[in-house]
Amino acid sequence: MTTTSPAPHPDVTVERRTIDHIPEDERHGKGRDLFTVWFGSNIMLLTIITGALSTTVFGLPLWAGVIGVLIGNIVGGVVMALHAAQGPQMGVPQMLQTRAQFGSYGSLLVVVLVVFMYLGFFASNAVLGGKALASVTGMPTNLATFLIGCVSVAATMIGYKLIHGLAAFLSVVAGGALIVAFVWMVWVNGLPEGTFHTNGFTLAGFMATISVAALWQIAYAPYVSDYTRYMPKDTGVRAAFWATYAGCVLGSTLPMLLGALVGAALPNSDTLDGMGTLTHGVTTGVFIIFAVGVAATNSMDLYCGSLSTITIGQNLVPRWKPAAISRAVTAVVLFGIAMIPALLSAENFLANYANFLALLLCVLIPWTAVNLVDYYFLRHGEYDIPSLFERDGGEYGTFNWTAIACYFLGILIQIPFLSTTIFTGFAARAIDGVDISWIVGLAVICPLYYFLMKSKVKDNPVTPRAVTA
Repeated sequence: MTTTSPAPHPDVTVERRTIDHIPEDERHGKGRDLFTVWFGSNIMLLTIITGALSTTVFGLPLWAGVIGVLIGNIVGGVVMALHAAQGPQMGVPQMLQTRAQFGSYGSLLVVVLVVFMYLGFFASNAVLGGKALASVTGMPTNLATFLIGCVSVAATMIGYKLIHGLAAFLSVVAGGALIVAFVWMVWVNGLPEGTFHTNGFTLAGFMATISVAALWQIAYAPYVSDYTRYMPKDTGVRAAFWATYAGCVLGSTLPMLLGALVGAALPNSDTLDGMGTLTHGVTTGVFIIFAVGVAATNSMDLYCGSLSTITIGQNLVPRWKPAAISRAVTAVVLFGIAMIPALLSAENFLANYANFLALLLCVLIPWTAVNLVDYYFLRHGEYDIPSLFERDGGEYGTFNWTAIACYFLGILIQIPFLSTTIFTGFAARAIDGVDISWIVGLAVICPLYYFLMKSKVKDNPVTPRAVTA
C-alpha cells in the first residue's frame, strides 16, 4: 500500500496538520490505497460482535443472519462510500465540511453528536479488546483495556500515515487470523449440533440485523473524508468510492459472518467465550491479533474524534491554528473520557451496544441525507473552502435554518419507527417491532432538503476561491 509521501518525506513522521486544508503539493497516494485502510481496520472484535447480534440478541437462524448481514452492508456501504469521494475534492475533514450545509454555528450540534459517536465506538472497542487480551494473558481486564487505549493514543499523536500503515498491516495479519478462525471452527474443531437450525426467524429480527449492518457502514460516513483528504484532487469520485466501498464492505461482512456463526453455534454463551471455545487450539494467537487490531482501529476513532473536537474549538476561536500538539492533547482528553463508559458498561455490553447502534442511526441518518444531497445534487462538489474557516461562515452563513430544520425533522420522523430494548415507537409496534426508521429518514429528508434548498442555491451561486496557506 502506498501511503507515504514522495521524497523528501519517505518515513512515517508526526502529522503536522489537523483540520486545515491540504495543499495540492502535499497530496499523495492513489484511490486503491483506500482499500486496505477500510479492509484491515474492520477486521476486529467489535465487528464480530455486531454480526453475532443477529443470532443472539435478535435470535435469527444462521441463514437469515447471513442474508441480513449481506443486505445491510451492501446497502449501507453505498451511503458511506459516497462521503469518501468528498475528501480529495475538498481537502478538509468530513465534519468541517458540515459547515457548508448547516452554517458555521449551525453545524456545532451535529459535530458534537459525532464526537460522542466516536467515544461510543472507542469505549465499545476498548471493552472487547481488554476482555480478549485479559483472557489470554491473565492480566486484569481494566489494565488490558487501558494498555490498548494507550496504543491508540500514541498512533493518533503520530497521525495519518501511521494509521494508514497499521491498517495495511492488519489487512494481512488480521485477515489471516480471520481465515484461521473460520477454518478452525468449521473443519478442525467442528460446529455443535444444531448450529444450522432453521427456527427462530422473525421479520423484526431480520430487519434489525439489516439495520445494524447498514449502520455499521453509515457510521463511517463522518470518518471517510478524513482518510481521503490527502489524496490528489484528480483521484476522482469513482476511484475513491469503489476502493472505500470494497474495502469497508468486504472487511465488515466477513467478520460479521464469523460472529453470526459463533452466535448460531453457541447462542447462550458470551460471544467472546464462545469464540474461544470454537477456536480452541489457536485461541491465544487469534485473540491477541484481534486485540491489537482493536488498538489500531481505535486510533481511527480517536483521530477522527480529535479532528471533530478541534473543529468545534476552531469554530469558537477562529484565530486558533491547531497543530500536532493540539491533536495530541485532544486525544489524551478524549481517551480519558471514553474510559469511563468502557469500564462501567462492560457487564451489560451487548444490550447497551445494540441500543447505542439504534439511537446512533437515528441521529446520523438526517445528517448524511443533507450532506450527500447538498454535495452531489445541489452544489456538485463546488464549495468555497476559505468560507469554512470563517467565523461568520462566509458564503454559508452562521446558520442554515433549512438544513437544521430538516435535520431535526429527520430525527422526529424516525422516532415512531424505532424499535429498541429501551424504546419502541408506535409505528414499529404496529408492524410487529420491525425497525425501518433509517429507511423512512432517508426517504423523507433527501427529497425534502433538495426541494427546499434548490432555489436558494440557484439564486445565490457560490464562486469557489483559491485556498491560501
